[in-house]
Amino acid sequence: MPFTLATWNINSVRLRESLVCKLLQEEAPDVLCLQECKSPVEKIPLEAFRELGYGHVVARGQKGYNGVAILSRLPLEDVGEFDFAGLGHARHVAARLENGTVIHNFYVPAGGDVPDREVNEKFGQKLDYLSDMRDWFRDNRPEKSILVGDLNIAPREDDVWGHKQLLKVVSHTPIEVEHLGDVMAAGGWADVTRADIPEGRLYSWWSYRARDWDAADKGRRLDHVWASPDIAAAAHGSRILRAARGWEKPSDHAPVFATFDL
Repeated sequence: MPFTLATWNINSVRLRESLVCKLLQEEAPDVLCLQECKSPVEKIPLEAFRELGYGHVVARGQKGYNGVAILSRLPLEDVGEFDFAGLGHARHVAARLENGTVIHNFYVPAGGDVPDREVNEKFGQKLDYLSDMRDWFRDNRPEKSILVGDLNIAPREDDVWGHKQLLKVVSHTPIEVEHLGDVMAAGGWADVTRADIPEGRLYSWWSYRARDWDAADKGRRLDHVWASPDIAAAAHGSRILRAARGWEKPSDHAPVFATFDL
């Protein structure tokens, strides 16, 4: 049975409860993975989501920052989380659908402003987090699995508004791109979004700092949908809901969608 999945860094699920409801009502994905929920699990507004048919939830939360959640119309089994890099952050959770598909929802550390781990601890944490992801998926080769989330890296030249301008900017530096590529290779992951949309500039994040984000269009593709090699061919229909970046009091990220015939 086909199902549609969306991933969205919501930048506070409580502050943007109405936007989550708008997305669930208007786009109706079967599964919605949220990142940067910035809320303990018990304070996520789950009742509003249940009323819209999303009664199955697997989540990990923290007060004020991080946090990941999977909302679903389809039954889910919680299959745990892993504390990559030992940060003690709520940055990963996994769930299994009744058809056996495992969904990994990630919020990779942003990495701060300076791409040098010697002077910026956060950048080192980001690289260590990615190295742990690489090692974990190398040792636990994914099967019938989907990996989604805000991975905080725009890997391709056409995943950013200006490749040369951003080579020394955190999220597009060569060392980050290399680390993300190592994670992908370790699990045999396929980039579903780019398999469906192989050419052209493609963004899922636009900074709040831009006076007119739409006109400036200085975006980056930080949000991703990957599939394990055994199900990659079942994915299709990828799209980024750019319009959501223009909703009232929006997240700086837009939702990314894909459909899977499984």
